[in-house]
Amino acid sequence: MTTTYAASPLTAIDRCDRCGAQAYVRATLVSGSELLFCAHHWHDNEARLRQIGAIIHDESERLGEVPATAGAEER
Repeated sequence: MTTTYAASPLTAIDRCDRCGAQAYVRATLVSGSELLFCAHHWHDNEARLRQIGAIIHDESERLGEVPATAGAEER
C-alpha cells in the first residue's frame, strides 16, 4: 500500500534528482531517504516507487497553474 500525506510544500529551490528541473513530487522511502522528481521522471519511476511502498507527496497539479505575474506582463 502506498501512502500519500501532506508534507512541506515543494518550492522552486527543490530540484529533480535526475535532471535538475523543478521538482513537483517527493518520494520518501521506508529508510527515510527522500527523492525529488520533475513530472517527467516521476512518471518514469512511479510504478516501482509505489510498489516498494514509498510515501508520495505529489504537487504535479501545479504544472497547470499560470504565475500571477504572467497575466500582468501581457497587458
